[in-house]
Amino acid sequence: MYRFKNGKLEVFLVHPGGPYWAKKDIGAWSIPKGEYSEEDPFLVAQREFHEETGYEAIGEFKPLSPLRQPSGKIITAWAAEADFPAGRMKSNTFTMEWPPHSGKQTEFPEVDRAEWFTTEVAMQKISKGQTGFIKELCTILGYE
Repeated sequence: MYRFKNGKLEVFLVHPGGPYWAKKDIGAWSIPKGEYSEEDPFLVAQREFHEETGYEAIGEFKPLSPLRQPSGKIITAWAAEADFPAGRMKSNTFTMEWPPHSGKQTEFPEVDRAEWFTTEVAMQKISKGQTGFIKELCTILGYE
């Protein structure tokens, strides 16, 4: 999702929840996303956006070029203009053993926070493998 605020292009990013990501910031943020196999990627993207943020993904969607991540996974994404308060997002949760080897299952949010960032800041915050989405969005919108 993107918006224009005070004449600047901003993009919506989420920070992954859980203990591994708790103290990571630069290069740790992401677009809301999820995995799929046989499903329609666009429908999965809409569902995952809602599950990770509590917001409906609506708008005029612009397809972005799929990007191969350093892990080898391919992310398929769309961009749409929207505006909503990032601080009110509500994420679904996951359960994992924590602390490690404790036998105790602990629940964590998939996303622990979300924010709107200018493209300059977002390029620092977002996972390196996803910077191409921001660059392409800027090109599509003629915002360089």
